[in-house]
Amino acid sequence: MSEPLAVENLLGTYLRDRRLKLDPAAFGLALERRRTPGLRREEVAQRAHISPTWYTWLEQGRGGAPSADVLNRIARALMLTDVEREHLFLLGLGRLPEVRYRENEGVTPRLQRVLDALDPSPALIRTAIWNVVAWNRAATVMLGDYGALPPHQRNVLRIIFLDPRVRAVQYDWESVARHVVGSFRVDAARAGAAAEVAPLVDELCRLSPEFRTMWRDNDVRGAPGEAVKHIRHPVLGPLAFEYSAFSVDGRTDLSMVVYNPATPADAERIKSLIAATSIGEAP
Repeated sequence: MSEPLAVENLLGTYLRDRRLKLDPAAFGLALERRRTPGLRREEVAQRAHISPTWYTWLEQGRGGAPSADVLNRIARALMLTDVEREHLFLLGLGRLPEVRYRENEGVTPRLQRVLDALDPSPALIRTAIWNVVAWNRAATVMLGDYGALPPHQRNVLRIIFLDPRVRAVQYDWESVARHVVGSFRVDAARAGAAAEVAPLVDELCRLSPEFRTMWRDNDVRGAPGEAVKHIRHPVLGPLAFEYSAFSVDGRTDLSMVVYNPATPADAERIKSLIAATSIGEAP
């Protein structure tokens, strides 16, 4: 009978599987006199800058748990994707790796089509540091024209604190602003993006005394997965939305935020405004 799954060398099996799937030619390595596919153990160890003996022990399930630094080196050596790297850490250390923030380059056409299909519910996609990178027509009509802003200004904090029109539509601007600052602080820390947010924080501290005060309070808040948001729209008047936020599958750096009209009547009013605005923009 085979050994129970709990005592199998899952880390070693995974490392060996990834190693054997690599093409030596892609690394400029000679193909002659190779009796097995993939890279040799010593070649992976050299790429990872670790001892060949230590790497061999890892594949054989000996030598104890590796450090996070060693796993990161091996992940780079084996050219693992983000998902594969996460799996490596779960097998080796029983936890996910520390988050590595990456500057976002936008969304796929598929994600944009998902946003567009949600009309008349305003919906947008934001990064871990709350930059808005995609939105639908309803969001433009109800929340603001992100497309009219330079990309570096499409940040939720910047808009909340520096755009008087956004402040005017909030029933309790201070409460909203405090929640945004507290949630942003948590998301930025989770993403390991302290260096990336520092210029934004410095700028807002200079331009907004209210932001400076709230930031220095060091308040942290979890972003609500679901909530109700009320606004005073300049054309439609009072509106209520059911707010929901979701992680984008396969893109841990992105969140989708949807404002679903709280009543069918509100949805119809938004549809009418979208239609009227679209007609007004037609050539």
